[in-house]
Amino acid sequence: MPSTSLRAALLTVPLALGLLGTAAPAGATPSHPAKSLACRGKGVDPDAAVRHRTETVIHAPLHTIWKLQTDVARWPAWQSSVDTAERLDRGPLRRGSAFRWTTPIPPNPATPATSLEITSTVEQLRPGSCLRWTGPASAEGLRIDGVHVWNFAKVPGGVRVSTEETHTGEQVEANVPAATRILREGLEKWLRELKAAAETCAHHQAR
Repeated sequence: MPSTSLRAALLTVPLALGLLGTAAPAGATPSHPAKSLACRGKGVDPDAAVRHRTETVIHAPLHTIWKLQTDVARWPAWQSSVDTAERLDRGPLRRGSAFRWTTPIPPNPATPATSLEITSTVEQLRPGSCLRWTGPASAEGLRIDGVHVWNFAKVPGGVRVSTEETHTGEQVEANVPAATRILREGLEKWLRELKAAAETCAHHQAR
């Protein structure tokens, strides 16, 4: 079993993003573990016990959504749970691109406030269609290995954005239900904020 501080960290940090967001985005759907998302034939970790899939429809042009999602350095401008984000290479996001980003872990009775640092590497990408990245997230006494897939598909009135992520690691596997809940809340918050940012941009562009 993990120590008290590790259990506290697990239960207070959203493993994907940081601060918990309990409300699902408009149009979000629950996890569909039987059919995983993929990008260029590669998906999430099939053996991971901690996983979640969700999606929403964003009423904005595909190019607007894609630019927001792939302009990593500007994530803090529209994602409230991303403190810092930096590209480790230059140019458009592509296969092999890497980026480092941080998200806060709030203080709790067992541990002080700290940050979760994630280093992600793009493994597969199809412009305007899909993204898949992998990489570790770490903080003091905590390590999570994640695989994250995104799909984008035009639908009447907008774009359906689907995302699926898996986590492995000693701490998350010690409490799969709690880790899955935290992952779900993080992914839904990301979608909610992507939707809000993209639809705001589309509204301004249309004026």
